[in-house]
Amino acid sequence: MAVLHRALFTWFILLVFLILLVLRLDSRTEWNWFIVFVPLWAYDVILLIYVLFSMISLCKSGHDRLSRSLHRKILYMVVVVLKMVAQVVICLNLEYPAWNMPFYYVMIPLWLLLPLLSIDVFISLVTHNAQY
Repeated sequence: MAVLHRALFTWFILLVFLILLVLRLDSRTEWNWFIVFVPLWAYDVILLIYVLFSMISLCKSGHDRLSRSLHRKILYMVVVVLKMVAQVVICLNLEYPAWNMPFYYVMIPLWLLLPLLSIDVFISLVTHNAQY
């Protein structure tokens, strides 16, 4: 799939999610919050399948299993799983307010995700600049 197609598909999924979110927040519907997040979960499942197949093809092609690209694919899987966990916790907090779940519990997956991504970007910048 070309980069343009992936970008358009991503924007389309985001647009559908935002439309469902606006309908739910505007009280036009009384849908479950889990239904509102379905487009994002479908996108995440597609991402997980894509990364899994690329990891399998990388291992089948005979690359070193300890290579940087394999570690990067594993990092991508961890990022997508943490994002999905954050979405589930947010939906639980919105759907069941009687649970009185503190906000910092809801944000734990994102607090794990953001430093992980920041470290990855920093390492990528350092290794990219070291090559030149």
